[in-house]
Amino acid sequence: METSWDKDGIGAWIRTFSSGTVTVSFTVWIRDVDASGYFDDVEAVYEEGEQALARFLPEIENSALAAHLAEAEQTADDEDEFIALRKWTLDGRTLTAGVVQPDADLPVMVVVALEAEPA
Repeated sequence: METSWDKDGIGAWIRTFSSGTVTVSFTVWIRDVDASGYFDDVEAVYEEGEQALARFLPEIENSALAAHLAEAEQTADDEDEFIALRKWTLDGRTLTAGVVQPDADLPVMVVVALEAEPA
């Protein structure tokens, strides 16, 4: 099941997977492919995404939540899914902020996701 919202360029999703995992995610930056369906310079777009992520990270690191976050190790799945990321744990949940491009013809995005495993 997925529920999504989009307002003023910010997208949000709540996804429940068959495993019982629930993920709440927000897109805080997005760069669409050009009219032809391709980026002129995909590496430049990835770099732009990494810069947008770097500008966003202080929102997490300087928040009231920061004192409750513990840095988490990246997994092989993270490396396959994200271009760049930071990851923390919070009371058994995983908070991830990263740059993604789910498919070559989809936009590059900076997403923030909070994932909770079933109890």
